[in-house]
Amino acid sequence: MKASEVLDNLKRRFPNEPEYHQAVSEVLATIEEAYNEHPEFEKSNLIERLCIPDRIFSFRVTWMDDKGQIQTNMGYRIQHNNAIGPYKGGVRFHASVNLSILKFLAFEQTFKNSLTTLPMGGGKGGSDFSPRGKSNAEIMRFCQAFVLELWRHIGPDTDVPAGDIGVGGREVAYMYGMYKKLARENTGTFTGKGLEFGGSLVRPEATGYGNVYFLLQMLKTRGIELAGKTVCVSGSGNVAQYTVEKLISLGAKVVTMSDSDGYIYDPDGIDRAKLDYIMELKNLYRGRIREYAEQYGCKYVQGARPWGEKCDIAMPSATQNEINGEDAQKLLANGCFAVSEGANMPSTPEAIEAFLKAKILYAPGKAANAGGVSVSGLEMTQNAQKLSWSAEEVDQKLQSIMQNIHEQCVKYGQQPDGYVNYVKGANVAGFMKVAKAMMAQGIL
Repeated sequence: MKASEVLDNLKRRFPNEPEYHQAVSEVLATIEEAYNEHPEFEKSNLIERLCIPDRIFSFRVTWMDDKGQIQTNMGYRIQHNNAIGPYKGGVRFHASVNLSILKFLAFEQTFKNSLTTLPMGGGKGGSDFSPRGKSNAEIMRFCQAFVLELWRHIGPDTDVPAGDIGVGGREVAYMYGMYKKLARENTGTFTGKGLEFGGSLVRPEATGYGNVYFLLQMLKTRGIELAGKTVCVSGSGNVAQYTVEKLISLGAKVVTMSDSDGYIYDPDGIDRAKLDYIMELKNLYRGRIREYAEQYGCKYVQGARPWGEKCDIAMPSATQNEINGEDAQKLLANGCFAVSEGANMPSTPEAIEAFLKAKILYAPGKAANAGGVSVSGLEMTQNAQKLSWSAEEVDQKLQSIMQNIHEQCVKYGQQPDGYVNYVKGANVAGFMKVAKAMMAQGIL
């Protein structure tokens, strides 16, 4: 396999999908050597089969707003690869959603789920509908209309959706309620459900906590303590909130959070009381992060990202491509020695190149943010067994999974000089498991 040839072919067949091309390019460049050590992979054209989704569903979603006006949105579900288990991946509701973004997310999810060691394939879905500014009744009607089309293609052993950007516990509950009514079954078909109807403890916290657990494993390789370190976090949604919560509990000083309008910089650090304010602001009132700056009298920068602020550690937890090459250089110039990704593909190729060249600790999202889907997998297990585990049990399993992912990254990513290329390690480890499963199951 020549990575460039495979990528050129995909660009020809699927033009105008830059996020998908970016994700594939990043993976192919790091697995090319391992792939070529297995001539049987090339003989069965495995790489092309792995890059192209098994199937894509796209559909119109028609719903009524509170004024009685009929609205239409596009809905999608990408079932990318189920070689090691049912398709598994979130549903994203955001105006930016398109086929390219969902294909990149489903592709990444396939390797991320492989890394967890749990039997889950990769998938992703969503809509260009945005919950922002909508009433609960409008969101409920949209979720029900979305599932009215999707329900035939999902199930506990087929495809198990979850939340993502714009889809939290409220949206999952509305979708699961409609699915249950249509399918006439009460199974673990969605994860991220409420505790009252099959949800798992620690699921809301899992992506943020898992990212910090992975960060701790990386820091340990260099004998660095997290306590006392200054951390820049982007985002203020679920992932960012629980990343900050865990960082605070371990003695780190978090100085930034953000949303799509801008970021706040609090040199005194975001403490527990301040984080509670942010959680209430975002989760209950759907407010904007600038209100934090007004409340606590700190700096707010409109229309910018926080990567120009001085920090030891950066944890991007907002969205894809939020750290570009220029941002990466600013972080490095300010002494940042670790970047651990809570979002999916938040660093551009130029940023990744800068981090790897500087040989800082850099954890790609498919490894560092795998805690969310890991606990989703544990939720599926609890649903199948009709059991609920304690928070301590789930958290212990999460820590063990993140440690295991780190060990796989080190195994496949350690270079002769001792530096661990976590990008290569995560990609090769995730790829090999899926590739071997596909080969064993024949040409499908």
